[in-house]
Amino acid sequence: MPKKIIILRHGEKHDAYQLCSTGVERSLALEAQYLGKNATNAGELFKHGEVPAAFFAITLHTIELASPSAQSWNLPLIAYSAVPAGSSPWSDSDAVLDARTVQAAADVLSSAWDDKVVVMVWEHKHIADKKLNKQKVTLYSLLGLDTLGSDVPDKWEGANYDFFWVVDYDGKSPTKFRSVLQTYTAPYADLPQNAWGVAATLPSDCQS
Repeated sequence: MPKKIIILRHGEKHDAYQLCSTGVERSLALEAQYLGKNATNAGELFKHGEVPAAFFAITLHTIELASPSAQSWNLPLIAYSAVPAGSSPWSDSDAVLDARTVQAAADVLSSAWDDKVVVMVWEHKHIADKKLNKQKVTLYSLLGLDTLGSDVPDKWEGANYDFFWVVDYDGKSPTKFRSVLQTYTAPYADLPQNAWGVAATLPSDCQS
């Protein structure tokens, strides 16, 4: 198993295809202050000497958010892609998101990532959702977060784009969970830093 998995949601969105101005700004802020090479706040996620070994994504929104950070490390972005393609068999329907999440979780827990740090940028209902957890198609159920007790939310709140879930593993199972609020300094200090479950006020080009 990996040493650590860092999970976050995609940025604020404009439509089914792209992030809005706030989401784009968040992608750049994440690279500069949390997830990128030489990020100023990296110590909140990574212990001394730790670096990300892989970035995983699923939808266009998650790919757009993760790309600046992955590029800063000269790492590929591993995408189990689901796209807004209408009735296409590759569309981001619930069934495709279910299947792709199961595939990605199996990959992340494979020996390829033993004792490494992996970042997963995901669609929020397939991070954690009470109904989907029971079907075992969420990261919450597939990565063993459901074994860590009540401190782990069993639902990723739809209002929140501004948290990390940090999960430590001991080689056999998850051992520790932390929820970390993304807080930014200039030039990104205007990004929403809303509490869990509390909606932020977004500009007009962003969907609520």
